[in-house]
Amino acid sequence: FTDHKSLEHILDQKELNMRQRRWLELLSDYDCDIHYHPGKANVVVDALSRKKREPPLRVRALVMTIGLDLPRQILNAQTKARKPENIKKEDVGGMLGENSRDPEKVRTEKLKPRTDGTLCLNG
Repeated sequence: FTDHKSLEHILDQKELNMRQRRWLELLSDYDCDIHYHPGKANVVVDALSRKKREPPLRVRALVMTIGLDLPRQILNAQTKARKPENIKKEDVGGMLGENSRDPEKVRTEKLKPRTDGTLCLNG
């Protein structure tokens, strides 16, 4: 069914423009009849086709730069942990405990500096 009166005769016309020919070629794959039904009489379809639509939400792009400053954070934490008063407090699993009487010895013998400035436990 269509509410376009002239479509009822498209299958019978002899001369068609290119757009009509393409549509006719598509329709020729189906066994169908086109019947006219006035739009005013077809209130159900009319109501659905004219249903008010909500406007789409606007989406704004969010640009965020995330910097990886993890090595700097590690270096700052290690600098704080290397202070003599913090060596005993920061001793994990007692690995530094044998030298806890001499914090300076712990820093020089057990903790080896890497190229990025961070320290590794050499145990």
